[in-house]
Amino acid sequence: MLLPVNAEEIVSAAFTEHIDTAGRTMDSLAESVIEVGRLMAACLDRGGGILWCGNGGSASDSQHIAAELVGRFKGNRRPLRSIALNTDTSVLTCIANDFGYDDIFSRQVEAVGRPGDVLVGISTSGRSRNVNAAYRAAGTCGLTTVGLLGKGGGEALDLVDHALVVPSDSTARIQEAHILIGHVFCEIIESELGLA
Repeated sequence: MLLPVNAEEIVSAAFTEHIDTAGRTMDSLAESVIEVGRLMAACLDRGGGILWCGNGGSASDSQHIAAELVGRFKGNRRPLRSIALNTDTSVLTCIANDFGYDDIFSRQVEAVGRPGDVLVGISTSGRSRNVNAAYRAAGTCGLTTVGLLGKGGGEALDLVDHALVVPSDSTARIQEAHILIGHVFCEIIESELGLA
């Protein structure tokens, strides 16, 4: 049996919180987003690649932004080297079974990451053990690390070269800000490389 709810209040509250979070994110992170977007463009310009990882919704965001770079964002252009490390089920289940779930991204960073590449880990809390392990592996392998984070940044703050912490404690609003930041990265990259 359906319970009576005030759907209008739910919609209004969600949109209001989203707009507020987006505004506070722009105010606090605009310069960092520009800096990281340009860093990514420079990496791709010299033949490097962008690696992405995350769990759950953050895994989906990783795939989404990697696809925008390999496929296209605004218009037809050459593909850009970008990989979501959470997409190969055979690799993920092999590593999880043989080594442990905490190693599913770090082993891949060690295998496919090259010095000068960029690793972007997405975590709404900054406490995802497998994402944090990937940051550590990336640091050892000579990759630049970027954290798309929330809820104060967690342990990841001390592990990344560039921490972009969405100023919110709401997982949904943090995820919405992360995908917006990812799209802005794509637009900066295409513009910096003269592809837009």
